[in-house]
Amino acid sequence: MASVTYPIRVDDALKRDAARVAEHYGFDLASVTRAFWKQMVRTESIPLTLRSEEPNEESLEAIRETEEIFAAYEAGERKGFDSAEAMFAAIRNDDAEA
Repeated sequence: MASVTYPIRVDDALKRDAARVAEHYGFDLASVTRAFWKQMVRTESIPLTLRSEEPNEESLEAIRETEEIFAAYEAGERKGFDSAEAMFAAIRNDDAEA
């Protein structure tokens, strides 16, 4: 099988960052590029995720918790603080009562 060189025009920073990622997995950029093309042929698709990353379950739980805190605050069920000092004073009082 004949081999051909295929030049790719890419920004230096992008190439450097991509090389760092490839190296982390034990590859060089040429090997990753060949693997990408082979996967394209094998799957007859372009193996890219073209959507935004979705948060994991831990992040989703943190989002839900934050939304609940804001809802409780807006409903007057939760108290806010005017300053960090007031917040820490409330924490110290809670600890003293526990």
